[in-house]
This record gives sequence, C-alpha cells and structure tokens, in this order.
Amino acid sequence: MPQSLLFTRISIALLLLLAAGCAQAAVVTPTPVTITIAGSTEIRPVLVELTAAYSERHPNVLFSLRGGGSILGEIWLGNRQVDLAASTAFPGPEAAPGTLMRIPIALDGVAVIVHPDNPVAGLTLVQLRDLYSGRLLDWQAVGGEAGEVVLVSREDGSATRMLFEERVMDEEGVALTAVVMPTSEDVVEYVVEHPNAIGYVSRAYVMANGALSGETSPVRVVALEARLPTQPEIAVQSYYLTRPLFLLRRTSDAARLQPFIDFVLSPAGQEIVARYHVRIR
Repeated sequence: MPQSLLFTRISIALLLLLAAGCAQAAVVTPTPVTITIAGSTEIRPVLVELTAAYSERHPNVLFSLRGGGSILGEIWLGNRQVDLAASTAFPGPEAAPGTLMRIPIALDGVAVIVHPDNPVAGLTLVQLRDLYSGRLLDWQAVGGEAGEVVLVSREDGSATRMLFEERVMDEEGVALTAVVMPTSEDVVEYVVEHPNAIGYVSRAYVMANGALSGETSPVRVVALEARLPTQPEIAVQSYYLTRPLFLLRRTSDAARLQPFIDFVLSPAGQEIVARYHVRIR
C-alpha cells in the first residue's frame, strides 16, 4: 500500500475517533441535584426568588421548600431530614457546637400591623405590651376609636413569636384570648379581614403590598417607639425588633451546599435579598 494512502487512512481513523469522543462528551450532563430547605416562613418569599435564580444558572439543581418554623427546621436539619434550614432564631444554649453552621444572610424587622382604617399610628413598647397582655382591651386606651382589641399572635415554635415575647412581653405572657396563626401570611390575612385586629409579621410581608412605601395597602405598619422597620432603621439596628436571618447547614455538607449560600451572599443574591429584607453585604 502506498505510504500516502496509509497516512490518509490513519488520519481519517483518528478524526473518526476524535469525533466519537466529542459526541460522547456532548451527551454527558450534570447529575440532577435536589436541595430541601425547611424552616421559617418569614424567609420563604425571598427564598422562592433566590432558589429560582440559582436554578436558572444551574439547571441541574432543583429546590424543595418547606415551612415548619425556625425551630422545627433546625431540628429536621440536625436529624438529616433536610439539607438546609432557614431560621430567624439565635442559637440556644443546647446547640451542639461544631455540628451546624449558621450563616447570616440578611437583616429583618418584625413589623406591628393594624387594619388601614385604624387611626393609631404609633405605640410605645409599654403600650404594645399592655395590649398583648390583655391589660388594655379597647383601642381608645391608646388613642384609637372605641372598639375591642383583637390580638393576633404566632404559634409555638415560631422564632418570630419568641422574639416578640422576649423583647416586647419580657416576663409576661400573651393573653390567652389572642388568635394564633401558623404563618406571617395568615396574620396579614386576618388583620385585613378584621378592622380591630393587631398582629406582628416579618417586614417582607408588608414590603410586597406597599405598607412601608406610603402606597395604598391592605394593612398599615404601626411605628414602635416612633420608629418604623425601614431599611435605614434596620441597617443601623435602631428599630427595636431588628433581627438577623440565617441559613444553616451541617458542617459536613460544605462542598454540596456552600455554592448556593455563596450565591445568596453574592452581589446578585443580595440584590434579591434587598427586595424583601435588608442586605447584609
């Protein structure tokens, strides 16, 4: 066989092998991954946007979002029932050191809300405590119109309730007449439907309906000690019910989960955070 023909055949064979290798590489796709996040319902609105944005950049990563409250979310994380916990709770003394990593991702403010027809624009901390303890039963006692005060609180296990009881109620309990709701969204809906109601929710649930921007809104935010949970007040933590928001992961899951947390803390992620809360970076 002529040497030139042999060289040609070898070249063609090599090209065919290279093409086959490229075709095989082209069909290799990343393994689908599902990340389950559970916990605080206050963080859910921003997590919906953050997870959607991350999946758009990484189509193989899907997310499953659950509620349950901050405390239950942390318990599920510790028991390996979920991958990440969303929490507004500070670590308690019983937390096992080194097993869970708590990463702050935003600052939030718990807003006190009333029906827009309620003329009460502001309350002192003492007045709010007296209302929720049941000592003050009528809106006239705090400058409103005559009408029985309807208290709306959160369920046991809610870190928002824990914060409210710690900073507002101090040693006192919330009156047993309070209506208990499982989520901030439910609190907002109840206040919308009951003109004499008062409740407390994450500012994320009043940002969306314009209650902090002066727009017409189905609820109105009441100033606490003459301060509202606005971005400037929360950024310097001068609003009394300011708190950090956390994502928690197990220390052993850094390689699998830290890329998503890094995205949340990136400029793109923090831009999304700022639509609901106050960015931490």
